[in-house]
Amino acid sequence: MSITALMPVYPRCGVRPVRGEGCHLISEDGRRFLDFASGIAVNALGHGHPKLVKAIADQAATLMHVSNLYGSPQGEQFAQRLVDNTFADTVFFTNSGAEAVECAIKTARRYHFANGNPQRHDLITFSMAFHGRTMGTISATNQAKMRDGFEPLLPGFKYAEFNDLEGALALIDENTAGFLVEPIQGEGGIRAATPEFLKGLRKACDDHGLLLVLDEVQAGYGRTGKLFAHELYGITPDIMASAKGIGGGFPLGACLATEEAAKGMVIGTHGSTYGGNPLAMAAGEAVLDVILEDGFLDRVTQMGERLRSGLEQMIPNHDHLFDSVRGHGLMLGLKLKSDSRRFVEFARDNHGLLLVSAGENVVRVLPPLVIDESHIAECIEKLSEAARVYVPASDD
Repeated sequence: MSITALMPVYPRCGVRPVRGEGCHLISEDGRRFLDFASGIAVNALGHGHPKLVKAIADQAATLMHVSNLYGSPQGEQFAQRLVDNTFADTVFFTNSGAEAVECAIKTARRYHFANGNPQRHDLITFSMAFHGRTMGTISATNQAKMRDGFEPLLPGFKYAEFNDLEGALALIDENTAGFLVEPIQGEGGIRAATPEFLKGLRKACDDHGLLLVLDEVQAGYGRTGKLFAHELYGITPDIMASAKGIGGGFPLGACLATEEAAKGMVIGTHGSTYGGNPLAMAAGEAVLDVILEDGFLDRVTQMGERLRSGLEQMIPNHDHLFDSVRGHGLMLGLKLKSDSRRFVEFARDNHGLLLVSAGENVVRVLPPLVIDESHIAECIEKLSEAARVYVPASDD
């Protein structure tokens, strides 16, 4: 056989982590890396956080999984805490971000069905969006690299340009269910919605009886210095998908909704074998405990400002390579004047710095939310060292 045992769908690099310590990863050959990728915004508390480790170990020794046919005291408690700290009235737990978005899509469609308007099934989504890799979530994006070879895609989606409010409103018709949008696009290049755009979508939903569905899988859970990114804009969604940081590294996602938006989600309309199992709930509780500690989110904001300042001060010294900084909190993007993917590989292999590439030649800087000044200094030093010797490809 020529195919690898692990299906070869990832362009895996030579870094092979076997251990994590706080904000660093150690590979099987002993190399140490500053992890400013965080598993693509997943490891919110870094690696080996004692509270998260203990919660998982204690729960694993008690009860890991039971069917959702039974009552869930662990799920009820965690859901109530999310309700108490967000816009939502109800929560469905999943295992991933894509599943959370799928649940959000179903919830939006089912809302209109319950209201006697089954024809209102189309969601308006936006250019450069990334919502996951399931058939439903790739159908919700217009990126060819996600869709090619998987046709026929699922119907029920229309596509507008991100931050083009007039273009989005022009797509509303008798079949529209609402909008599905990331407040800050991650894979698309750390592109933040403008206040006018997001507030305009909210108003359109209110005016036309539509639902605003937010994908906060990457932007949410403290990454921007707010529990969820929409708080930066002073608006609330009707439905929201969350994942990544919510479990701190344990597979966990959630679909949150208002009571009105979830009116169609009754017994038998949705389910998940593993979603909300006791082990996942213990991980989620531990992460939320830390994030809701007094001053934690303020410190994320502070560290984000320090990191942004460091990046901005570095740019003039290497303006042949770096262009600008974008994003909020600890969800930052460093825009390059050449291929970001190639630079990420160079910084990783030659300077022990883990970053994530994104669209528009942007390097995503997504450190654990628990970084301190020393980690920021280490990141800037490694970036500067890499920039001094990096030679862009001739076709960049």
